[in-house]
Amino acid sequence: MQASERKSGPTDSTHTREMNESTTRTGAVQPRSAWRLWWPSMAMLLCSLLSYLDRQTLAILSPMMLADLHWNAETYSQVISAFSLAYMLGNPVWGAVLDRIGVRRGMTLAVGIWTIASGAHALLSGFLGFAVARALLGFGEGATFPGGLRTATDSLPLDKRARGIAIAYSGGSLGAMITPILVTPIAVAHGWRAAFAVTGVAGLLWIVLWLRTVDFRSFASHRQTSRLTPPNALERRFWSLAASYALGALPLGPILYLAPLYLSQALGFTQTELGYVLWIPPLGWEIGYFFWGWLADRYAAGNPRPTWLMFTLALLGTPLFAVTAFDEPAIVLALMFWSMFVAAGFVVVSLQVGALAYPPEQTALVAGIGAGSWSAVVAVVLPMLGGMFDAGRHDTAFQLVSVLPLLGAALWWLLTPPNRRAAA
Repeated sequence: MQASERKSGPTDSTHTREMNESTTRTGAVQPRSAWRLWWPSMAMLLCSLLSYLDRQTLAILSPMMLADLHWNAETYSQVISAFSLAYMLGNPVWGAVLDRIGVRRGMTLAVGIWTIASGAHALLSGFLGFAVARALLGFGEGATFPGGLRTATDSLPLDKRARGIAIAYSGGSLGAMITPILVTPIAVAHGWRAAFAVTGVAGLLWIVLWLRTVDFRSFASHRQTSRLTPPNALERRFWSLAASYALGALPLGPILYLAPLYLSQALGFTQTELGYVLWIPPLGWEIGYFFWGWLADRYAAGNPRPTWLMFTLALLGTPLFAVTAFDEPAIVLALMFWSMFVAAGFVVVSLQVGALAYPPEQTALVAGIGAGSWSAVVAVVLPMLGGMFDAGRHDTAFQLVSVLPLLGAALWWLLTPPNRRAAA
């Protein structure tokens, strides 16, 4: 690591000592203390679940909404890109804000913003209105994963962090799983606008839970930056993290946003039938967070360059290349399940490695860089994929998605110095 990057944080021994002392102070051997130790990450699980409930409602109901609003797949993809661009900007901004003002105030503000935006979808009809609402939603949701990573690293010792990250982030995959089950019956019975109204109420409930149940005084670390610190795009560690996270975890975006269209266009699924099966691919994402979190804690904790793990993930993701060769829905869903399972590994490992490259007080910024860069790539790629879908070139779209993680792993390897030392 470059010398300038190492100077910005406290010494390794100081941070390790503080984490050990915090473990002693929390009395983690006590059952109730252990519950309190993990509860902040679990609260962020509910937050990330809420964020995916809000963002996925549009994707799940896209066949119904496209027919009602007279949109095509490309127009729909442009609305999604408005979210992705704002989400891209929001992640590093919220990362810096949370590092400066803390997660208690920062997450309350962010969830309040996106709750208003999500509920507003129920009142909209035109392309411009949806684009603005999606952008506001994306900007607010940009705090989700910076807040999750910061909460996990602040409240947990080093040997539990990857699992804490998995818990905090797994709400996204869990939300993607349960959203079809929750919103489809509401939309079928009362229309798609009613489904968006429900998301607004859910956001208000989470804010109350966050402020009333999380003991922020018990956090192991209360470090905050003295000023807002934006990411430095001239550093290798920035692009190393961006490459592994954005390209490695890319398949999550196309599968989440385009799987409903593919299943309806290519395999003839109805809106009701989609509600029965769209939880299956995100189940792989959910399981992947915990499997790869366990594996990373056990075999790669403190390793700033786990090359074997990155390239294993890249190779395991390639079967998505052949998804359009099958007409059997079970095989298609299984391949999507597997792809999301592998992509979850890129998220956990990229964040674990990235957190070692930055000082502890900039942990939220690490998540902001990762999720922001991922959203930037999704914003660029998704309209291209939407155009391919409109042209009936589903095979080309999935083939592109399947090979980009290989490029991400290669770029990460080139950008990560072999002798880099952990910063935590």
